[in-house]
Amino acid sequence: MSYQPIESDERDSGTGLEFRSFLGNETSNAPTVGGSPSPNRGYYGEQPVHTNASGFWTIEYYQKYFDVDTKTVLTRCLTTLLPTLPSYLTAHINPAPDLYGPFWTLTTLIFSLFVFSSLASSIVSYLSASPITYDFQLLSVAVGLVYIYGIGVPLGLWAALKYLGVSEWGLVEAWSVWGYGMFVWIPVSVLCVIPVPIVRWVLVGAAFGLSGYFLIRNVYPVLASAEQKATRLFVIILVILHAAVALTFKILFFSYYVIDELAENDPLGTGPGNPNSMSMSDAMSSTVAEMTSTMSS
Repeated sequence: MSYQPIESDERDSGTGLEFRSFLGNETSNAPTVGGSPSPNRGYYGEQPVHTNASGFWTIEYYQKYFDVDTKTVLTRCLTTLLPTLPSYLTAHINPAPDLYGPFWTLTTLIFSLFVFSSLASSIVSYLSASPITYDFQLLSVAVGLVYIYGIGVPLGLWAALKYLGVSEWGLVEAWSVWGYGMFVWIPVSVLCVIPVPIVRWVLVGAAFGLSGYFLIRNVYPVLASAEQKATRLFVIILVILHAAVALTFKILFFSYYVIDELAENDPLGTGPGNPNSMSMSDAMSSTVAEMTSTMSS
């Protein structure tokens, strides 16, 4: 063992010392974040990264779809009232779609339909000096109709597109579009307490147009991306279903009148004020029977 003389560097300014690592190439090869080694990699090699990978059968898998604040939910709801804005999926849903907002939008709509239709019935009964009756079957109808349309229809559309090879649209995105798209019916259900037929028809028509245009605007680009051009015919089916839901809302929940003349001017008028009216359950049964006979013919 011998000592080697070290000559000083004349070019060194002498302002400080330079420290270097002689531990190998681990440090130089480590990825840096902001000029420092990545926290996932140590000086002696890659450190294990712990991830919370959960299956779809666990609660943790769905937790990310409910991790959303109130401001975001309200923004996504109110933006559906302006369907002419840029793509809703790109601007508001992606890359973080949620299920919290759609679930509570549909649930609030069920509550609004039943409560305000019952309120309208109470007002009509009071002004008509007739006994107040509540049709609790409307609650079951509202639950089935809203959840089937808001959850079942996008599920069926997603499954059909998946079968046809269209993978640009996820199931959570479909539920988000349909759930938030039904938001406009909540204020309409409140305003339809007004016992004026023309006002109710205008409100229902406006809600049908806004929500329908919103759905088609966000669904059609996905349908157009399919190789089979026949998939665009789904638009016709969706419009028919949406029109059927809007008409059902009008017949079952928005048809209470105080004055007989007002009811007589509305061909679909039902309620205590119409002498030729039928009950809500009878109207629903009649509507379903007519639709079934039309489809069979």
